[in-house]
Amino acid sequence: MSRRRLTAQTLLGGIVVLIGLALLGRSTGLFDLGALFVYVPSLFVLLGLYALVTGGLRNLVGPLLVVLVAGAWQLVALDLLAASAVVQFWPLLIVLFGLSLLLGQYRAKARAEQSDHVLLFAFFGGSERRVTADAFRSADLTALFGGIELDLRDAGIADAPAHVSTTTIFGGTEIRVPREWNVRIDVLPLFGAAEDSRPRADDEHDEVDLVVTGFVAFGGLELLD
Repeated sequence: MSRRRLTAQTLLGGIVVLIGLALLGRSTGLFDLGALFVYVPSLFVLLGLYALVTGGLRNLVGPLLVVLVAGAWQLVALDLLAASAVVQFWPLLIVLFGLSLLLGQYRAKARAEQSDHVLLFAFFGGSERRVTADAFRSADLTALFGGIELDLRDAGIADAPAHVSTTTIFGGTEIRVPREWNVRIDVLPLFGAAEDSRPRADDEHDEVDLVVTGFVAFGGLELLD
């Protein structure tokens, strides 16, 4: 039986629970962990780094932004950096975000020359693709203020697991896969959601067929059959 790995989504949930318990302890007077709140940004730095590593560096945009923002937040909280200095450099985040998207698209286009790779980009619009390849290997999906639908119900996988890298910001991504596929979702959601809405298959197996990694902010990613 394969060992289940901790996902970035699960880790984020754990961090939120710990912060909530600490706030509950302070509000009720049962215990006060106020001195530890200064280090909360470090938890999100570790979360971003964990998402980068577990995603195999396939998706850089979201985790990298989390690391940069949380890292600056931590320096301000420790009085190592003035808040005004951080504010005046906020456009740098936009520059880094654009560079990360360009790098991701460059890498994706290099792989897109192969028939087993899919590249989809939606910006203030929609994009969809139905894959019928017998040996689907990977896909790069980017939805910015738009929607993407990837249909893999007629695709086959020769070398499991196949990989789908997603970036969804103020948009939605739908991935349709066969019900019998075992899919592992390792997506970092911030003010968003990533879920597998397929009915449970009768013939479940331990081998992972598809791994979905990436970042969702103010949007959603959903697996359907």
